Amino acid sequence: MMRQAGRYMAEYQALAKRHPSFRERSEKTDLIVEITLQPWRAFAPDGVILFSDILTPLPAIGVPFDISDSKGPLIQSPVRSEEQVRQLVPIDLDKLNFVGESLRILRNEIDGKAALLGFVGAPWTIATYVVEGGMTNTYTNIKSMCHTAPNVLRGLLSHLAQAISDYIIYQVNSGAQCIQIFDSWGGQLPPHVWEQWSKPYIKQIVSRIKNECPHVPLVLYINGNGGLLERMKDTGVDVIGLDWTVDMADGRRRLGNGIGVQGNVDPAFLFSPLPVLTDEIHRVVKSAGPKGHILNLGHGVLQKTPEEAVAHFFDVTRSLRYDTLFQGSVAGELQAVA
Repeated sequence: MMRQAGRYMAEYQALAKRHPSFRERSEKTDLIVEITLQPWRAFAPDGVILFSDILTPLPAIGVPFDISDSKGPLIQSPVRSEEQVRQLVPIDLDKLNFVGESLRILRNEIDGKAALLGFVGAPWTIATYVVEGGMTNTYTNIKSMCHTAPNVLRGLLSHLAQAISDYIIYQVNSGAQCIQIFDSWGGQLPPHVWEQWSKPYIKQIVSRIKNECPHVPLVLYINGNGGLLERMKDTGVDVIGLDWTVDMADGRRRLGNGIGVQGNVDPAFLFSPLPVLTDEIHRVVKSAGPKGHILNLGHGVLQKTPEEAVAHFFDVTRSLRYDTLFQGSVAGELQAVA
């Protein structure tokens, strides 16, 4: 469950009071391990997701950042010039040793009882923060750079693609068994612009990981990806995550059975009566078909989500049996639409 460790859990809230800095919680090994394990101990999901942030590697390439409780990530010197791109450095993995140490400890703690999942941000999504200087609703600076400073933007994206590839390999060598790539803000681009400014750099990452770590499954998630599904297929990833605005049956038809799908229960269903949540889980699983589906939310767990509902989500999922759920179904025969 995306964001399964975090703010909705009372146990996490108590820890956050003792350690109010998010940077400390996500960059200190003992806290990372504890927070990562909290939902696994409570709900026993099949995946244990490293507690981290997609911006965590930025200081290791020469981009310092802070996190404000009210404004989110803040980058004091946004990268918008050729000179600033030249000043970026190859990723210094020694500065991320807390990630490697945490993954090694977690792999030992889990002891094969669940999969250990790492994650990264895609180059375009990381670049939105680096160029805009933080969160944005309009993306005007980086979108305009596609036309006013394309060579600067290409240089930044290429540097990020190399750094993110190195970071994925580091996570895998430290114990991560699957990696999700978040192109969280790729869905803010028109599809033809995503094809030009995001997809090539994702493909560059995937190609290198498939060459150096061929055994590691890669998941690609884009928020607002309904207009991008077919374009996401040939990135080379193993699984495509659907957000909750895509009908799972339609998504499966468009993608076919040659690629895995993940998702896509609307996180708001966790605020519904539990029987309603049960029905939605059944609907999504049936729509996805009898193979190649990872049940997940269509986005991260929302703040104030009842822990009882999270427990119910996992309990219901564990109780499902494909042989009875799909008895007489032809869902397995679906092919991608032309």
